[in-house]
Amino acid sequence: MAPELLGEVSALAHPPRVVAVFRREGLPRGTRPVTLALWHIGDPGNVGTLLRAADVFGAGVALSDGCADLTGPKALRASMGAIFRVPVSGFDEPAGRRVALVPDGGVLLPELRLDGDVVLVLGAEREGLPADVLKRCDERASIPQPGGGDSLNVAIAGAIALYESARQKTGTKYRTSS
Repeated sequence: MAPELLGEVSALAHPPRVVAVFRREGLPRGTRPVTLALWHIGDPGNVGTLLRAADVFGAGVALSDGCADLTGPKALRASMGAIFRVPVSGFDEPAGRRVALVPDGGVLLPELRLDGDVVLVLGAEREGLPADVLKRCDERASIPQPGGGDSLNVAIAGAIALYESARQKTGTKYRTSS
């Protein structure tokens, strides 16, 4: 397709060079032993970034009602293709120990054992997780923040939690850049 034509149909300042057509029903469904459960994450960029992080660490993603559409343009772009590889389920579908990520007051994430099936529950940045969702979680964890900042972006927090989960798994090999 001619770049000029893509520019006419794109909502982006710098239109993509490729176009894909897919059926939403054809996207991966299901769960994995480690899952990010997203509660009302409304920013499509954060949803796409969390899909991308889940892809890197071999996790699944579970979405509540009220999350941004993972097939929207911003989420698709942020996922960098992960939407075609990461299984997605409903918020309550994944089995396993539910660990709520909270800004403070939880067990420090590196001190919490993340073995077995684990569902890492993340809430919207402004509102966090409501009391009824926290009540359904088995544990609460907080990411150490020694630098003095008061919070992390939800996509960054999710990526850190996935990294810590993977780091704790025995036999995990990390590739290094060359």
